[in-house]
Amino acid sequence: MDHQHYKTLMIDRLAELGVRVKHIDAELGIPKPADLEEQAIDIEDDEVLEHLGVAAQKEAFLLQQALKRIENGTYGICLECDEAISKERLDAVPYAPLCKSCARGE
Repeated sequence: MDHQHYKTLMIDRLAELGVRVKHIDAELGIPKPADLEEQAIDIEDDEVLEHLGVAAQKEAFLLQQALKRIENGTYGICLECDEAISKERLDAVPYAPLCKSCARGE
């Protein structure tokens, strides 16, 4: 298995997520307008942005954990059953810590 390929994908994705989080933080830092109706819309928008930020941080954490598994030689091995995670699964979700069966709870 070509771990370098997955490592490159994950490093690139971490960079993308970093940019996304910076943009979200910048948007959240913009002062609210004085108009109450506009404030209500901005608050709703901020809630969506916060959820997107949390999702990005979660994905970044999972990517960092996968990069650690590459470094310690356990990448591509299921954390539950110690079987190999299929290439197809890793192609779809490069940070997958579990094989398809264990992820389903089988």
